[in-house]
Amino acid sequence: MNNLFAQPCAIVDLETTGGNIARDRITEVGMVLIDGERVERLSWLVNPGQPIPPFIENMTGISNEMAAAAPPFSALADDLLSRLQGRLLLAHNARFDYGFLKNEFRRQGLRFQARALCTVKLSRRLYPQHFKHSLDSLIARHGIAMPERHRALADAEAVYRFIQIASAELGEDKVAHEASQLLSQPAELSSLPADLQQQVEDMPDSAGVYALFGEDGRALYVGRAPNLYRKTLGHFAERKPGQKSHEARIDEPVARVEWRESLGDFGGHLLELQWLSRLQPLHNPRARMMGEVCTLQLQTGEDGFMRATPVSARDIDFTRTGDLYGLFRHAREARKALAQIALAQGLCQSVLGVEQVTSRKGQPCAAHQIRRCRGACVGEEEADSHNRRLKTALQRLKVKPWPFEGAVAVAEHDEVCGDVVEHLFDRWCYLGSRRNGGALEGEPAFDLDYYKLLESELRKPDREVRAL
Repeated sequence: MNNLFAQPCAIVDLETTGGNIARDRITEVGMVLIDGERVERLSWLVNPGQPIPPFIENMTGISNEMAAAAPPFSALADDLLSRLQGRLLLAHNARFDYGFLKNEFRRQGLRFQARALCTVKLSRRLYPQHFKHSLDSLIARHGIAMPERHRALADAEAVYRFIQIASAELGEDKVAHEASQLLSQPAELSSLPADLQQQVEDMPDSAGVYALFGEDGRALYVGRAPNLYRKTLGHFAERKPGQKSHEARIDEPVARVEWRESLGDFGGHLLELQWLSRLQPLHNPRARMMGEVCTLQLQTGEDGFMRATPVSARDIDFTRTGDLYGLFRHAREARKALAQIALAQGLCQSVLGVEQVTSRKGQPCAAHQIRRCRGACVGEEEADSHNRRLKTALQRLKVKPWPFEGAVAVAEHDEVCGDVVEHLFDRWCYLGSRRNGGALEGEPAFDLDYYKLLESELRKPDREVRAL
């Protein structure tokens, strides 16, 4: 009979100061070590060397006072490593626990490598008829008695009991078979060079921005993802003929991947725009359109007619200037929009400068000949009437003035760790971001995408904006 526990196993659960694999630290380790018929249960409190947020303290019951009296991970590292080496590691959301352990060992100069089995994924394969597979759901569904939920050893024990129950209900062979299927390395990962495999494996299951680089060091692609690991892995997945994917297929060899986590969605968007502008990746056409912004400015000529002239954001402070309409990536796009408005509203394209016809000689524009112009080009419509209709037609494109007296900070909060990231703007220009009141990071910039992102964010009723 094939039994999952025929091999040495360690069912592990961790309590931590938060969910950020790079920034947060372990506060408790719980293990159920299985060697055939022999089962050993072990638990350690860990001093994380940083405050435990109230949210976590309330959830786990591990207080700052309890943690302060515990040894740091460095004092436990050798003992933990000796117990874990050579074992199959099982955990509910294994990448979280495995990733935290690898990082903690790495900080001590120790390498920890293990095959990891995620029991969330195992539950999905064993019980596909159920929608929820969180540990709370498993405990309720299988009637697992839990005296101390959200303590490391108790949660590890719950995973152990779940596997025992599943083996009894479905058979040990079924459980072992589904586990072996999950332990098979993803084909897209195994096909990568060893160095790149490790880089992708080290990526967290959290939100952020990533960049793929070619062998010559040039950026090939920049992306934003709610799950950095899964999104990056998707670029290397084999696709069947006709199969579509949200991830761009990179044909050039990828030699390196970089990533950076973001606290919130708005910050992730900002970081993506910065990386696109700085790296100019080959497979992001959007990157080549950044940096140029122009608008239409109304000016009155000597003949009394108003004309909408494309002007660059570099040449005027358009956030303080009135009678500006539309934001465009280049003057050609602005003139095209003006021509479409003129044709739709019966405005004179010659007077507006869209059509190159000399109205001073009394020649009608092409639109007048097909009755799509009321004759401003040949004196049949007065300047006041034409100007009034032009301003009305452009009204929906009017650039919004900066709605604040000065610079503001758009704040994002991490409810788990209590961190606050502020993104600073003034007159629609991005100034930089800072975490917990620290130094500004990021490249100051103005771009059409920054404007659209901020304008959309300010419309949200629950958005926190603070004047500086």
